[in-house]
Amino acid sequence: MKFIKYLPVALAFILFASCKPKTKSMQVPVVGFVDAFEDATISQARKGFTDALAKNGFSEEKKTVQIEYSNAQGDIPTLTQIVNHFVTDSVNLLATCTTLSTVTALQKTKSIPVFAMVSPTAERMKVVDAGGKAPANLFGTVEDLNYIDTSFSIIPKLLKPKGSKLVIGMIYNQSEPQSADALNRIKTLAAGLNVDIVALPLNTSADAQLVTQSLLNKNIDAFFANPDNTVFASFETILKNCNQKNIPIFTSEAGLVQRGAVAAFGADIYQWGYQAGEQAAQYLKTHKTDGLQPEMVKIRKRVYNPAAAKKYNITIPPNFEPVK
Repeated sequence: MKFIKYLPVALAFILFASCKPKTKSMQVPVVGFVDAFEDATISQARKGFTDALAKNGFSEEKKTVQIEYSNAQGDIPTLTQIVNHFVTDSVNLLATCTTLSTVTALQKTKSIPVFAMVSPTAERMKVVDAGGKAPANLFGTVEDLNYIDTSFSIIPKLLKPKGSKLVIGMIYNQSEPQSADALNRIKTLAAGLNVDIVALPLNTSADAQLVTQSLLNKNIDAFFANPDNTVFASFETILKNCNQKNIPIFTSEAGLVQRGAVAAFGADIYQWGYQAGEQAAQYLKTHKTDGLQPEMVKIRKRVYNPAAAKKYNITIPPNFEPVK
């Protein structure tokens, strides 16, 4: 009877132990992959990362690497637990997708290499030291705000205002440094283009419906989806409401064009992850970080959504390619 009484506890312990990455006893390297939230666009980065590892000889199928994947589903305490778990188990490296994952990893370890993707520069993440230096264990692929200028500037060229001045609506997350930085950058850019910006805060995807409808009631001509995790997670809600009000969406993220935005000049999320994966593969081959440092995204695309462009009767320049 005593055995039966403690059986659930024993089984729980065995299950937990079996799920832990056995870095000490295994012969293959272990990668702790941390995703901050679930999103169809962001998930392409993970695919790119693992494809790059496989191309360089590190494949789970061939048992040459073990990739422990965890998704925090947008919950900060869960994200912290995931990173703590990987750090405690001494994974060989951390792969972090989106800013929150990267910042959390850098806060929890100074020794395990962190290969970031879909994250901004160290300065924009506010993780530099007093001397302006990035953490010594930060690697991977990052992005600055320069590309937003091109992404935003195409809107006045493609769209005529309803009134005397073009009015563009935005949603931003006050708790995300890159979101607030992007908004400030766009406001400065808009002033030079004679464009008005109407922006409302959205801190959780649960409020997307209410905030988007409120924004659409302010007589905007277009919606600009900036690089913001909350916008990514809420995009279908934003798209549905904008389409109902006949408001086109433009963006700086190529992945959102596949999901219904009109056009973008931005990073290819798959290639973003792939580029970070190539760096991680180099580290796994050499066990050294010599010569590695955070790299800027190399591949950006000008893309458009034919169905969305047709819906809003927008003529797209010939240097934009249709999404598949």
